[in-house]
Amino acid sequence: MDRSNLLPIGQFSQASGLSVTALRHYDASGVLVPAFVDPVSGYRYFRRDQVRTAQSIRALRQLDIPVEEVRRLLDGGEEELAAALRAHLRAAERRLEVQRSVVHGLLSRLTEGAEMTHRVTVRQGAAQRILVRGATLDHSGLDAFLRVAYQEMYEVAGHGPLTFTGPAFVRFHGVCDDENETLVEACLPFREDGAQPADLPDGMTVRELPGNTLACTEVEGAAAAFPQILGAYDAVAAWITEHGFGFAGPVRLVYRRWTGTPDHPDNRLEIAWPIDEPAGD
Repeated sequence: MDRSNLLPIGQFSQASGLSVTALRHYDASGVLVPAFVDPVSGYRYFRRDQVRTAQSIRALRQLDIPVEEVRRLLDGGEEELAAALRAHLRAAERRLEVQRSVVHGLLSRLTEGAEMTHRVTVRQGAAQRILVRGATLDHSGLDAFLRVAYQEMYEVAGHGPLTFTGPAFVRFHGVCDDENETLVEACLPFREDGAQPADLPDGMTVRELPGNTLACTEVEGAAAAFPQILGAYDAVAAWITEHGFGFAGPVRLVYRRWTGTPDHPDNRLEIAWPIDEPAGD
């Protein structure tokens, strides 16, 4: 075999920036297969034009992309790879924004205290009859779900026509971020003694919420956008804990004023957490 266009694994390692151990691993996993393996010595040889591929593999692994995903992307061609890289960049920028928000929130607590940033109050929440559309998802799917859910619910309400008794709100039954899924319920309160919805689409229900006590704080403008709003949830949770109350249900995100644009300066949202009275001594 003509080996003039081949590099032994040691030289190929130097040219590609991948260790010999890594090259053996990528051979075994099918990501980067040698052009020739000596049947006697078992020594691996790579074509010179495989250096570029190896360098791409090294870069993709530096982005923490799993080996199986690297193989799929390389097999998919340049367009698919470019699209995946753009998606990865957007996700990385999003993670950085979350980390930046977390750091600023921690610094704020250290210098000012959470109570200085978010004033927590207690109010009574009346019993409500609500339209509900729920889904289990993480934060990446939240905006799209809420957009569709409220569009469907307002269409149903218009056929009633229903009389609204308060602003729309969302109930989170657990942590909803980029790493955790939870049940999320879009809710629309309407009058119990007025027109009632009929022929509800699949997945939409009517539910009765009892009256309760709510620990609340409001955020506006940029502070109402994700991930900055996470600090408001933390502040209410900390206040509930520090004052001896119990958590009595899913936290609510109430749309006091909503423009439809997440970071609009006119947005005003309320974090409202149902609480139980402190236990007696």
